[in-house]
Amino acid sequence: MFQAPYPPYDPTDTSGFSYDTVVKRWPIILTNIIDHVHRLLHDMTLEIQQVRDSDVSKTEELSKKITEGQEIISEISRLKYRMARDHDLENIPQDGDILVAEYNAELESLKQTSRDTWFRAPWLYAECYLYRLIRAYFNQRTYWRGYDPFSTQKEEMFKNSGAAIYQIATTMHELESEKVKLQGDSDKLEVLFKEMIQMCLWGNATDLSLLTHLSPSDIEHLQTVGKEAQEARSDFILKDDQGAVWSYIKTLANQGKRLDFVLDNAGFELFTDFVFADFLVTYTPYFSQVVFHPKLFPWFVSDVTPTDFANTISSLLSPTFFPPNPTTTPDSLAHLQHMVTRWKDYIDKGIFTLATDISNGQKMTEFWNGPWPYWNMNELAPELGQWLSGSGLVIFKGDLNYRKLAGDVKWPVSTPFPTAIGPLAGSFPLLSLRTNKADVAVGIDEKVAENLDNKGDKWRTSGKYALVSFLPGRINQ
Repeated sequence: MFQAPYPPYDPTDTSGFSYDTVVKRWPIILTNIIDHVHRLLHDMTLEIQQVRDSDVSKTEELSKKITEGQEIISEISRLKYRMARDHDLENIPQDGDILVAEYNAELESLKQTSRDTWFRAPWLYAECYLYRLIRAYFNQRTYWRGYDPFSTQKEEMFKNSGAAIYQIATTMHELESEKVKLQGDSDKLEVLFKEMIQMCLWGNATDLSLLTHLSPSDIEHLQTVGKEAQEARSDFILKDDQGAVWSYIKTLANQGKRLDFVLDNAGFELFTDFVFADFLVTYTPYFSQVVFHPKLFPWFVSDVTPTDFANTISSLLSPTFFPPNPTTTPDSLAHLQHMVTRWKDYIDKGIFTLATDISNGQKMTEFWNGPWPYWNMNELAPELGQWLSGSGLVIFKGDLNYRKLAGDVKWPVSTPFPTAIGPLAGSFPLLSLRTNKADVAVGIDEKVAENLDNKGDKWRTSGKYALVSFLPGRINQ
C-alpha cells in the first residue's frame, strides 16, 4: 500500500494542533460524555422513585441500566487518566461491532515502533481509535449498546439553526419560478453554483445571504453582486478550484449522472448538503441522483450517522422542532415544509439515497469509520472504490475527510493536491470542501503561506481559511 514520503502528524510536536487536541480537546469531549451519562443516571434515579411501587420490572431494568452507566463512567474516567499520562493504547475489546480486528492489527504494528501511546501514536490513528473505543464502552453493556452519547448535543445545535434554515428555505422557494430559465443558462447557474459551494464550505447562512435579494422575475442582479461577493471571500480560500469544478460539471449535462456526498457534520451542515444536492438535481441538468455516505457509528462528536440522516428529515418536517423565533413567518414555515417534502419524495423514489441502503452499502460504509488514509481505499475497500469510480462527482465534506484524503502527513504546503492523495488521484472526479481546522494543507502557494505565518495568523487551524480542491476522474483529461 502507498506510503507517503513524509511522517504523519503526531502530538510529539508541542506547538502543533495535535498536541492541543490530546491535552485539551479530547479530555473535554470525554468529560462531556461523563457529564451527559451522569445526568441520564440522575433522571433514571428519579424515575425509579416514581415507579418503584407500581412497576417492579421497570424498576429492575432502570437499576441495571444505572449500574452499567456507572461502569461506563468509570471506564471513561480511567481513559482520561491514561491519556493525560501518555499510557499505551489498549486493544479495542471484542464488542460484536465492526473493525475491531483492523484497529487492533494497526495498533500492533504501531507497537513495533513504540508509537502506541497517546502522545506518540499518529494523530489520525489515535483520534479514530478514540471514537471506536468509546463505541466499545457502550456496546459492551446490554442497556447501552449502540447508544450515541453525542445525540443530544447534535440535536440542540440543530435546534439553534432555525432562523438560518427558514431563510434558506425561502430563498430556494424563490428559485422555483426561475427553474426553466436556470437550466438553460449556464452563466446564471455558475453564480448560484458557487454560492451553493460556499454555503457548504463555510457552513453558515451568510454565505447564501445574497440569494435573498433574488426576485422571481429578476436574477440578473445576482450575476453582478454575487460575483463581487465571491471575489471578496476569495482571499480566505487559499486553494480555489471552483472554476475548474464548474467547467467539469458543465460537461455532464443530460447524462443522468450520480453525485456522491461523503458527509461530515450533522445538523445545519447536513441541511446545507441537502440544499446543495437539491439544487444540483432540481435546478440543473447535470445530476439525476445523489448518494449520501454517512458514518456507521458516532464519530468525531458530530458526524452524520444513518440515524442522524433520518432524524434530520423528520425534524425539519416537524412544525415544533425549532423554538419560536420572531423572524419566522407562516410563509417561511410553508417554504421549508415544501422543500423538505420534496427531499422526502426524492428519498422515497431513490433520487436521494443513503449509502447504507444500496446493495453492499453497509459493508462499503465501514471504510469511513476506519483509521486509514483514503489513498488505501482500492486495497482495503475495493467495492467502495468501484462504486465511486462510477460517480459523476464525489464531494468530500469537511476537515477530517481532507485529513484522510491527504493522509494527515507533513506535506509541504506547495505539494500538488494529486500528489498528496496518492493512488486515489484519478480514480474518480473528486471535490474536497474544507475549512482549515488541522495542520495538513496542500496545493497552496508558498509565499501566501509564508505571509500568513509571518502575520501570526493560525491559518491552518482557525477555521477562518478554506480549501476548495478538485480533481477530474482522469488527471490529464
